[in-house]
Amino acid sequence: MGHEEALAAVPLFSQLSRKDLTRLSRAVVERDYKKGQTIVKEGEQAVAFFVIIKGKVEVTHASGARAQKLNDLGAGEAFGEMALLDGGPRAATVKALEETKCLVLSRWDFVAELRTNPHIAVAMLPILSRRLREVEAKLAKQAATH
Repeated sequence: MGHEEALAAVPLFSQLSRKDLTRLSRAVVERDYKKGQTIVKEGEQAVAFFVIIKGKVEVTHASGARAQKLNDLGAGEAFGEMALLDGGPRAATVKALEETKCLVLSRWDFVAELRTNPHIAVAMLPILSRRLREVEAKLAKQAATH
């Protein structure tokens, strides 16, 4: 799978044209992580977005004194989307469960691409809106059951 295909599979980029995906793919860097290696740490400033092209990671969130497992992600899945948009602190820690290879897109490169091609941001807005609506619906459902 080429970098364009890996990016196209990410919901956030699913509405981008082949030309835009090619542009973004030029900005990604492949990084390898060893089993047990921390890829991102909760609370750190977010500076990049990751697409897993090989391997498996575990996503955890500090809950009191211990970490709570949120999810396992594998090839074709991504994490750190919010880093591209706001550069705020990481909401979770991500560790490699096995040898893992990721495509890494820095916020710096992504923002530079948006400045040159603002239509990329416009194409992403419906996906972001849908994700917010999904979160709001989950929160409303949780509130109704408590």
